[in-house]
Amino acid sequence: MKQASAKTNYFNGIRKLLMGGAISAPFFYAIVLVQVFTRTGFDIKRHAISSLTLGDLGWIQRTDFIVTGLFAVLAAFGIRSLLRGGVGSTWGSLLIGIYGFGMATAGIFRPDPGLGFPSGTPEGMPASMSDEAALHSAAFFMSFICLIAACFIFARRFAEQGKRVWSVYCMASGIVPPLLIILGFSVISWIGVIMACSGIIAFGFVSVIATHLRAEAAFRLRESKI
Repeated sequence: MKQASAKTNYFNGIRKLLMGGAISAPFFYAIVLVQVFTRTGFDIKRHAISSLTLGDLGWIQRTDFIVTGLFAVLAAFGIRSLLRGGVGSTWGSLLIGIYGFGMATAGIFRPDPGLGFPSGTPEGMPASMSDEAALHSAAFFMSFICLIAACFIFARRFAEQGKRVWSVYCMASGIVPPLLIILGFSVISWIGVIMACSGIIAFGFVSVIATHLRAEAAFRLRESKI
């Protein structure tokens, strides 16, 4: 009885940790969406989501980055515990954990104002990059690269399990976002939208995988009771 109770608590604990990852992308983009329609002067076609960290209401988006990052870190602990000893246990969880840390760090440091946002800012790009903006960019770049690498780690895991559709999904999640970023720099008039779509795919990967692994944890708990 005690052993069964311990297993129940163990898997339920994992599922709670993975819930952080499951809600991370919906949470992040829900907060962003509200601001897109309410922040004066913000134009999603021209401005990066990171620009929302600027101005008097910038604390909202900074908090969004930090909380989303912490959700991902919680998910990383859940992944580590659930997949212990298997493919994705070490590198998959570590990369998603670094992604979460990078997101939180990107929320602490802000980019430079430009392109007319916040209101009163010159219309052009900043002539130089401040140290704070450089730290923001470095944290976000580290976060993005680790997330892309995690996609391929999980693609391998699903391939070894014979789950071809899941493997293809993971590979696509690792390939499409960088391609969209490249496209964004060639279609400047819509760069903000294209970058946001890239983020939806990449950040969404964490939510989809965490949701899938929560179901796997529930299945393994039921199996342990048979």
